[in-house]
Amino acid sequence: MSHPNLKILTYNIHKGFDSVSRRFILHAIRDALRHVDADVVFLQEIQGERNISGNRFDDWPTNSQFEYLADSIWHHYAYGKNAIYRSGHHGNAILSKYPFIEWENIDVSLIRAASRSLLHGTIEVPGLAQKLHIICVHLGLFSREREKQLSTLARRIDSHVPYNEPLIVAGDFNDWRSNAERHLNDTLGVSEVFRNLEGSYARTFPAWLPVLRMDRIYSRGLDVVACQQLYGHPWRKLSDHIPLLAEFGIRQCVSETGS
Repeated sequence: MSHPNLKILTYNIHKGFDSVSRRFILHAIRDALRHVDADVVFLQEIQGERNISGNRFDDWPTNSQFEYLADSIWHHYAYGKNAIYRSGHHGNAILSKYPFIEWENIDVSLIRAASRSLLHGTIEVPGLAQKLHIICVHLGLFSREREKQLSTLARRIDSHVPYNEPLIVAGDFNDWRSNAERHLNDTLGVSEVFRNLEGSYARTFPAWLPVLRMDRIYSRGLDVVACQQLYGHPWRKLSDHIPLLAEFGIRQCVSETGS
């Protein structure tokens, strides 16, 4: 029996502000995400709590940003804070149409002023014989920092993701020098969707004229069907990154025996 493709999206939403941090446009981001209608959404720089902005912005949501975006579309979500300050915190979130089996937030911070984490969850997807591992990533700005965080990510996959269980790792890698591959592909058999299908990583930053290849979607144990950079209207005026979208085939992903 065939099943619809699994559609996933990754997006650094810049805490709900436009690319120059002047306008709060979370409502427009929600509309755009709903139009894409991905099954699983990986989000970075999403506010879990902010105590002062509600007084400054009339359209600031009364609930958390991830709950506001999930609303009635994505009934299941996980959030991991990775930056905590006096007025609140922000971090990574995963919105899913399918239920979580479990999830955990792994602290990979090396610089106190720039906290980072990996949000690792597992979900049940119709048509998949095994649970699907999903890891939302936001890595640091400095090369040495990223190297250590990538090593932690590789160890996490090696120790917590059995090879017969499918995996998607997506997010903002800040890896414009393309050093992540040797940690993931060479040792773990994880391949990047855009490099696999189109020959190079996607350009995602800055949103108004994407030049740097900052964001990635890696996978293992899934059949990649298609991938797309979402630039142009309305994305170039939302956030400072553009989102990446990928589709994976379900029917041939993992057999009943897990082989």
